[in-house]
Amino acid sequence: MSNPPVPPRPRGSFRITLNLPYAAPRLDTVLIEALRNQDRNKDLSNLSRAKLKELFSNKKIRIKNKAATPSSGLAKGITYVDLLGFPDPTDPAE
Repeated sequence: MSNPPVPPRPRGSFRITLNLPYAAPRLDTVLIEALRNQDRNKDLSNLSRAKLKELFSNKKIRIKNKAATPSSGLAKGITYVDLLGFPDPTDPAE
């Protein structure tokens, strides 16, 4: 069985890859923890819950280029989440 293709990352966005050993009922709780544990973007590692809520409200959080909601469920395995408006500092093309 092959892995599904990796969706393209929108230009000017920061991608966080979630690799879950279990299904999770809510994206917001998993995402805030993953952002706090990453070290590629300091602003995002210090993101408040209020700011995360604002990003969801403004449709700046995407999965497969579709707006995600805080209550979006996540399947076991890999999910690519893109945060629009946060260029990845490790990407030389940004």
